[in-house]
Amino acid sequence: MRQIPRGPLFGLALLGAVVTAAIAAIDVDVRIPPEHPAIQYLQTTPDDPVARLAKRLDKGEVKLDYIPGRLGYLPSLLKNLNVNADSQMLVFTKTSFQAPLISPRSPRAIFFSDSVSVGSVKGGDVLELAALDPKQGIVFYTLGVDKTTKPVFARRDVCLQCHQVQATLGVPGLEVGSSFPKPDGTPNFSAGYTAVDHRIPLEQRWGGWFVSGTTGSVPNRGNAIAPDPENPTELDTSDSHNLTSLASKVNLDGYLAQTSDIVALMVLEHQTRMTNLIIRVGWETRIAEHDGKLGESTARLDDAIDEMVAYMLFAEETPLKEPVTGVSTFTKTFPQRGPRDKQGRSLRDFDLQTRIFKYPLSYMIYTEAFDGMPDWARQRVYQKLYDVLTNKNNSVRFARISADDRRNVLEIVRETKTGLPDYWKN
Repeated sequence: MRQIPRGPLFGLALLGAVVTAAIAAIDVDVRIPPEHPAIQYLQTTPDDPVARLAKRLDKGEVKLDYIPGRLGYLPSLLKNLNVNADSQMLVFTKTSFQAPLISPRSPRAIFFSDSVSVGSVKGGDVLELAALDPKQGIVFYTLGVDKTTKPVFARRDVCLQCHQVQATLGVPGLEVGSSFPKPDGTPNFSAGYTAVDHRIPLEQRWGGWFVSGTTGSVPNRGNAIAPDPENPTELDTSDSHNLTSLASKVNLDGYLAQTSDIVALMVLEHQTRMTNLIIRVGWETRIAEHDGKLGESTARLDDAIDEMVAYMLFAEETPLKEPVTGVSTFTKTFPQRGPRDKQGRSLRDFDLQTRIFKYPLSYMIYTEAFDGMPDWARQRVYQKLYDVLTNKNNSVRFARISADDRRNVLEIVRETKTGLPDYWKN
């Protein structure tokens, strides 16, 4: 594999600007030092989807095809990273180091899978990539858009300035934000900014994003700007709600898809915090083990694991007041990734009537990042999940998880998840 060079400074974040958020049970004011001997984020050769693709390119096993014009390497890059184009979401706030090129007239396209995100800016010099290393967290790269005989992924560690902050739980991670955008796409931070995950009501989501899909009579901040500087929190919501086509809002010629799918947005919002929780617990445990302080750190780590388990089980998900409907094929292709049990059930199956998923346990349990947590932490997660699913833990925090949900999730995981402790299989 060729050496992945370091690039110049990023200006703003890949998937959102710096956001503050109160995170229960995790001291997010503490930024975990990436240079700690147990971590060595900056020194360690990454093992993530982009790094693996770079190795395959070096060996001549694959190549990136180039389409002249707007698309360039993008379609081939997504194909080689196993990222579906129907995951496209469009953000028009200036929350990228390529901010001058982004606006409501020219939104940035973002595509994602469980372990990698790709950003494309119209007229930009590079494609932006964020890939999940199973142990190290999110690693950032760019790929030049101009055709070359040897495409090179440039690692961009300086992105940690915006991507290792309170909203990412103090580890290299991602977040999705909702703002009050000015007419040119500049987010008005003085008016407020929300870090979004599945606990946030729909009414507060998607400020600064184009959204194609429907939420019934439930409003949201998508597809709208705040035109009056004297009233920065008052969005012009005319022709912004329940849009199944974005034709009235933006010219999407040259984009891979004509949608910014509402269901894809909801999945990404869940996934970003889930990823950050996995990496945070992993980093803290590795450091405690390295420093010989696991015993004295157990109570604090258990608090963080409790937070992770509650999030995995959607214990505090904000219920949907009315059904949500997407407009792209994402609602069909995402569940097809499986895995499925003998009854055909999958943790990726959508509900979208009263909640996002039919079975309340995060599909991120199948990821390399979950399996990459230190054994001590992963085993405690398994035990705490098992206690809830078998009704040994009936605390108020999990009261919304019905007996049927607990049984269904337990059965699905038993049949589809490798590496389970023996007591799960009884």
